[in-house]
Amino acid sequence: MYKKIVVPVDPAALDKGEKILAKASSLLDAGGEIILLSVVEDLPGYLAIDVPVDIIEGAIQDAKGKLVGLKEKAAVTARVEIRSGAPAREILASAEEHGADLVIVGSHVPDLSNYFIGATADRVVRHSKISVLVDR
Repeated sequence: MYKKIVVPVDPAALDKGEKILAKASSLLDAGGEIILLSVVEDLPGYLAIDVPVDIIEGAIQDAKGKLVGLKEKAAVTARVEIRSGAPAREILASAEEHGADLVIVGSHVPDLSNYFIGATADRVVRHSKISVLVDR
């Protein structure tokens, strides 16, 4: 059904990541590609001055290790990509750069400010130019 699927995963919620990765695998055309993505948020400038430089690098390496482990556990072929920045913006940028035709994003239990779906999922849905599947 889809040629390229971006699957953003929060390394702190690998169980949800496993679920959406399996869904992506079932929706992928033969010869298609899954981009397994994680976004490490940048620290605000006023905090970055007080935080050791290797904190962000450590977070990137940790996220990469977890995604590689998730990919192996799920036994799917996927390209692992780690980006840093604002999650919704980086998810959309990845989808555009790879020419994806679907993003499958997990949604957490929302609070009052984003009642129906989580904040990142909400932003991805509102600003995406391609289809977005939100998994609860």
